[in-house]
Amino acid sequence: MSIRAESYLLGLIGEGVLPSLSPALHEREADRQGLRLLYRPIDLLELGLAPTAVGDLLEAAARMGFNGLNVTHPCKQLVLPFLDEVSEDARRLGAVNTVLIRDGGFIGHNTDFSGFGGAFATGLPNAPVGRVVQLGAGGAGSAVAYALLSAGVQHLDLVDMDGGRAVSRAEELQGLFPDRTVSGGGIGGLDMLVPGADGLVNCTPMGMKEHPGASFDLELLTPHHWVADIVYRPIETELVQHARKRGCLVLDGGRMAVGQAADAFRLFTGRDADADHMRTHFLDMVEREGSATAATSHGTQPLLSGAAG
Repeated sequence: MSIRAESYLLGLIGEGVLPSLSPALHEREADRQGLRLLYRPIDLLELGLAPTAVGDLLEAAARMGFNGLNVTHPCKQLVLPFLDEVSEDARRLGAVNTVLIRDGGFIGHNTDFSGFGGAFATGLPNAPVGRVVQLGAGGAGSAVAYALLSAGVQHLDLVDMDGGRAVSRAEELQGLFPDRTVSGGGIGGLDMLVPGADGLVNCTPMGMKEHPGASFDLELLTPHHWVADIVYRPIETELVQHARKRGCLVLDGGRMAVGQAADAFRLFTGRDADADHMRTHFLDMVEREGSATAATSHGTQPLLSGAAG
């Protein structure tokens, strides 16, 4: 895609997005590349707007000359009727987190799945994908499950506190990937599933500072497992720390967060982002935010336009 622009104006629509790391992450990468880019959060709660106002906000952004918008909770599905085009993967997922504004039209993409997919390919190269257990079948979990199946996972076990949600999502994914096996259920059978899995992925909030701990019995892990987490604050979740101690190959949540941001940056500007530079900046921001939180004994979970949102 060839894009010509003297400057870029971007935004993030969602609830509670004022603490988002996305503005600084995109602006720093643009500075590094010599681009002029301004990225601003558009917080529905602060503006007193309902999530259904996302269509009006898209139109307003187009009138004001925005080049694109990221969209996060709770608007990733609500935005779909207002788009003129949707990428094939976003259509199959039924969710959009990146909207390009071109000639007054709106083009939707999903970089949640591609961000995890890229992180998985580079962070866990040659990881066995015969059978994978994924904990959490919510919005971010759906994108990760799609990415795992796209990466070649042959048998995916979706497990969720809401077993019905896991079953429903598994049935949808089975329809999209008929040559694979996708099953869903509650957390009760984990002790039977984990020993036979090649890898495990945490797509639940467990591990965040607000939700300490792990989403399953960590004693089930053995060195033959690989482990991925999508929680990025803290980067070193209890799951990540324990998995490393057990000798597992590990993918921390920062990899997906940076991956989805880098993919969105490319869509917005037409230029490849340097994911390594972005990760260094990202880790620095998370560390500083964590230090500030510790010093004041309070704080909010920083958000990106993808998994954490």
